[in-house]
Amino acid sequence: MGAQRGASEASGAGESQPPALEVRDLVRHFAGRGGTVRAVDGVSLTVGRGEVVGLVGESGSGKSTVGQCVVRLDDPTAGTVRIGGVDVTRLSRRALRPLRKDFHLVYQDPSASLDPRMTVGRIVAEPLVLHRMASGDALRDRVAGLLRQVGLRPELTDRRPHELSGGQRQRVSIARALAVDPLLLVADEPTSALDVSVQASVLNLLADLQRDRGFGCLFITHDLAAVEFLADRIAVMYLGEIVEQAPAAELFAAPKHPYTQALLSAVPVPDPPAQRARERIVLHGDLPSAVFPKGGPVEHAVDYCRFHTRCPLAVDRCRTEAPRHRTLPGGDHQVACHLVGDDGAAPDAAHPERQDRHTTHTTHTT
Repeated sequence: MGAQRGASEASGAGESQPPALEVRDLVRHFAGRGGTVRAVDGVSLTVGRGEVVGLVGESGSGKSTVGQCVVRLDDPTAGTVRIGGVDVTRLSRRALRPLRKDFHLVYQDPSASLDPRMTVGRIVAEPLVLHRMASGDALRDRVAGLLRQVGLRPELTDRRPHELSGGQRQRVSIARALAVDPLLLVADEPTSALDVSVQASVLNLLADLQRDRGFGCLFITHDLAAVEFLADRIAVMYLGEIVEQAPAAELFAAPKHPYTQALLSAVPVPDPPAQRARERIVLHGDLPSAVFPKGGPVEHAVDYCRFHTRCPLAVDRCRTEAPRHRTLPGGDHQVACHLVGDDGAAPDAAHPERQDRHTTHTTHTT
C-alpha cells in the first residue's frame, strides 16, 4: 500500500523540488558525569514529498531523539537537517519561527501534549492564529473542517481534553499538526498510548490524510505491523545509528542485517500453520548502554560493530572494525554489516551454525 502511494505521489513533486526532509550525519551527544551519551551518532535519511518513512528500533535506540532534533525541540551536536531544502539546523528561534508551519510533531501521549486549560477549538486554532492564517468566521470554519477531516464532530469544539477519549485526543493532536498544511509531519509513536482497538482507526486516519494531503511523514515507532501498513520505506536504528534502510516490502521480504531479521521474526503472521513453522530469533541481553566513558571513543568513530554483543553471528572482525554503510545491488537497499556480501547475500541469524559460510563469502567480497 505505502510503496505504491509513495511512488506515485513523489514522482511528480519530488523530481523538481527538494525532499520534505533531508538529514545528513546527524549527531546528538549528551554530557554526563559518567561519560558521553551518544544518543544519535551519524544518522542520515531522506523523506520525500508524499512519502512515509518508518524509523524503527528498540526503546533506547535513539529514534525519538532523531525526531526531536528534526523539529528543533533539541539542538543537534553536529550534522544538518533540511526541511523543504532549507537548512534549519542552526537557525535562531526568531529565524525558525516563520518556518515552523512547514513541520509539526504528533506526540506519543496526547494527554501530555494538549493544554488541559484550552478547549479543542482553541487547540486546533492555535497554529492558525500564530501564523496569522485565519481569523473570525474563517477561523471557526477552518477548525470545524479540520475536526471533520480527523473524524470528530464540530460539536466537540468547546470541550477540553479531559472530556475526550484517548483516541479523540490523538485525533485533536493530528488536526492541530495539520492545521497549517505542513510539508513534513513527524509522528513519534502516535498509537502506542492508545487501546489496540483504537490504534487501527488512527493508523487508517493517518494513511488517508497523508494520501489526500501529500505531506512527507517520518513515522517513529517500535510497532512493526504498523510501519509495514503505513510506510513506503523503513530505516532500522540500533544504539544511535541506522543499520539498514530499504523499501518496506523489500525489507520485510528479505531483511539483510541480523538485527532486522531478529526484529521481524517477532512479528506474528495471521496464518497459524505458517506462524508455528517460523523460527524466532531471540537476542540475549538488553540494549547496551549508549554512555561512553570519559576518554572513550566520543570524538572519533567507534571501532567495532555496536550490535556484536548480541549478534548470534558475530565474528572477530565485528569486534575490531565498524561496518561501513553500503548500497546493495538495485540501489535502494542500504546495510551496515560485515556479514552481508556485496552481491546482497545475507547471513541467516536463525542458524548461527551457518556463520562460517557467510564469513568466508564476505571476506572475499568486501
